[in-house]
Amino acid sequence: MNFSDALELIKKGELLARTGLNSGWHNKEMFVFLVNGSQFKVNRAPLLGIFPEDTNINYNPHIDIKYHDGTIGTWSPNMNDLMAEDWIIHKGIGHF
Repeated sequence: MNFSDALELIKKGELLARTGLNSGWHNKEMFVFLVNGSQFKVNRAPLLGIFPEDTNINYNPHIDIKYHDGTIGTWSPNMNDLMAEDWIIHKGIGHF
């Protein structure tokens, strides 16, 4: 599927991955997912060093990526991701 279709599924809570050999996503442990927005009160660093304790924070929704080593990071698609036609729904850890 293309990125537009993939993005709609990400917004619905699906895990998405790429399968192309040249995509850099050839590891079955990698996928992207939506992190829903939330509200919370500041109670620890690093925000505690920026805002007073108990400040209400609105945490915007964004897309994260799970890397092959188990770490999570924020994700922004590159041009190859945007133009790709090899997006698939990822069925969970280690499975397409």
